[in-house]
Amino acid sequence: MSTRYPFTAVVGMDDLRLALLLNAVSPSVGGVLVRGEKGTAKSTAVRALAELLPEVAVVAGCRFSCDPASPDPGCPDGPHGDGGADARPARMVELPVGASEDRLVGSLDIEKALADGVKAFEPGLLAAAHRGILYVDEVNLLSDHLIDHLLDAAAMGASHVEREGVSVRHAARFLLVGTMNPEEGELRPQLLDRFGLTVEVAASRVPEERVEVVRRRLAFEDDPAGFAARWAGEEAALRARIVAARRLLPSVALGDAVLLQIAATCAAFEVDGMRADIVMARTATALAAWAGREEVTGEDVRQAALLALPHRRRRNPFDAPGMDEDKLDETLERFGGEEPDDDPDPGPDGPGDGGPGGGGGVPPQGGEGPAPGTDGVPERAPGSDGVPEQAPDRAPAPRGAAGERAAVKAAEPFRTKVLSVPGVGDGAAGRRSRARTEHGRTTGATRPRGALTKLHLAATVRAAAPHQRARGRSGAGLVVRRDDLRQAVREGREGNLVLFVVDASGSMAARKRMGAVKGAVLSLLLDAYQRRDKVGLVTFRGRDAELALPPTSSVDAAAARLEELPTGGRTPLSAGLLRAHDVLRVERLRDPSRRPLLVVVTDGRATGGPDPVGLAARAARLHAADGTASVVVDCEGGPVRLGLAGNLARDLGGTAVTLDELRADAIAGLVREAQVNRSARRAA
Repeated sequence: MSTRYPFTAVVGMDDLRLALLLNAVSPSVGGVLVRGEKGTAKSTAVRALAELLPEVAVVAGCRFSCDPASPDPGCPDGPHGDGGADARPARMVELPVGASEDRLVGSLDIEKALADGVKAFEPGLLAAAHRGILYVDEVNLLSDHLIDHLLDAAAMGASHVEREGVSVRHAARFLLVGTMNPEEGELRPQLLDRFGLTVEVAASRVPEERVEVVRRRLAFEDDPAGFAARWAGEEAALRARIVAARRLLPSVALGDAVLLQIAATCAAFEVDGMRADIVMARTATALAAWAGREEVTGEDVRQAALLALPHRRRRNPFDAPGMDEDKLDETLERFGGEEPDDDPDPGPDGPGDGGPGGGGGVPPQGGEGPAPGTDGVPERAPGSDGVPEQAPDRAPAPRGAAGERAAVKAAEPFRTKVLSVPGVGDGAAGRRSRARTEHGRTTGATRPRGALTKLHLAATVRAAAPHQRARGRSGAGLVVRRDDLRQAVREGREGNLVLFVVDASGSMAARKRMGAVKGAVLSLLLDAYQRRDKVGLVTFRGRDAELALPPTSSVDAAAARLEELPTGGRTPLSAGLLRAHDVLRVERLRDPSRRPLLVVVTDGRATGGPDPVGLAARAARLHAADGTASVVVDCEGGPVRLGLAGNLARDLGGTAVTLDELRADAIAGLVREAQVNRSARRAA
């Protein structure tokens, strides 16, 4: 086994280490979600925690790690008699992003069950993680149905497998840790709520702290065993402290005054449901046990709020997690009558104090050498080509450098009508277009290719029925052979790649209209987030087009690019369509199963260069030749409409909708009006 980087050698990141240790003391806290930029030692800290957990006593030969002192009465390997006990290190099980459902929850050998009449269950990763750590790196990239299984097991402490009338249940209590980079997309708010605690980590910008990170990392890579040996004393002391805190935990008192502070805090920050109150209570109790106290204090409540509430305050995917600490202090003071400490750290006895040459403290930075840089959006100041087209009856908008108009604030988002890709795909699970998936309604049956996972019982019986006489069937039984087994074909929904091509030229620059356009794109981005799509953003203005955001799962990154989008200049429509064609060509090579949906937001005008309209039409026909599904959002305004967006939609082989028609409530209103008119005609 390879040597892991010591937990106590991780530099800084006090909140992360504290959150992990609180879960080690009290797994009922509910796990921790670690959010942060790449290269900040998120994975290093989580993997190092496994070495600190005490050994686990298990029933000898039990695949589900039952505790000899209180074995699970429903264990599939039970009942357990006096079979002896073994001791083993606590496991850390890693769930890969591409894991199947059977790999996570376990699988039933359906062929063996039907052909031989034997119920055989192969445990999955949830069983392996029981009484240990289940670690999911890049949890935001995990399929939604896997996240549902994972969080349900974490909440109930058990995993249930139901398939074709066979039921298996086993204990699954583990410390759940997920790490993610917000640049690659967010978790849904209801899934964020299922993680007990959350921590934000970032690379230090202080040179001396970064030096210490690099020094320790290089020393570890040169001699892993020697480096770990130098930290063995600190590791042993921290391990002993975890054991002591676990013993003290049942004795910690949670008084009514503290419960009132917890309830008041959750109410003040308007978090949904009661899970936040329960998690805060468990976290505050674990904090007291970690500090060696038998009573929870107001400072424990404050620290628990900072760990348990930020991710529960998100209202939409464009809201960043965070807490107003002044408001928190006011609430605690009002309902607790004691002055909160300015320093939320657990004190000099907190995790990770000391170290070689540390003098009692360590720099606040992770143990891996982080890459410099920030996650911010780079500033862009593109020039403006040509004279912006401006209607004479509109006041000119404020201008930036080179005649460029300043960014316009987006209008309020709204619920959009459903835009989908025609046909049936087989891409990543989502909620937009029809697809052949592992989950969904059964639409047919086929012979299995490889292992049978979803049995189509009726088709299997029909396949076996004609051969019963030849197989010598006696009595009322049915003789089923492996050749008779049929795999269920299921249809569900997939996520698509929604590529927005947004016209930012002068013809779109009227502030009221551009605000409406941005509001429409923001609404479509919100819809893409809810339907689990990837999104990309191409903008065109002046002489060329720009890939403002390469295809990503992070719709909030797309919203940020949209918010600062400048306008002005001519309308190089053909350049925007050609850039979109190049982006889609590359994405088809990277992810051939994810089908694209091209959304062009423009008034249809094309200016600049010789024959701009003809060039745009030829560029549009390239997308039509590739079979790319497309929608043109017609942004043309004014009493006289030229219908250019409709012509563009025909060249693309797609459809055109106006900004008003894009609203789902507007479509519903038209349907209701048509129904009323039809009823009136019938009555007449």
